[in-house]
Amino acid sequence: MDTLLRILPLLIPVLIVDSALAVAAVAHILRHPYYHFGNKALWLIISTVLLLFGPIFYFIFGKGENE
Repeated sequence: MDTLLRILPLLIPVLIVDSALAVAAVAHILRHPYYHFGNKALWLIISTVLLLFGPIFYFIFGKGENE
């Protein structure tokens, strides 16, 4: 428990940035129909299940160029 209390100040900013990325990715997925590969349902699942890396994967690999 002491370890968690020591690293909590470091985890809070990471969780805030991660949550913001997830919200931005889901909003972008719902608004835009163009993807490099996959479809809307696939990217929604990846972005929400893989919360830490899913939005990053979407913005690097999934986001279409016609935007």
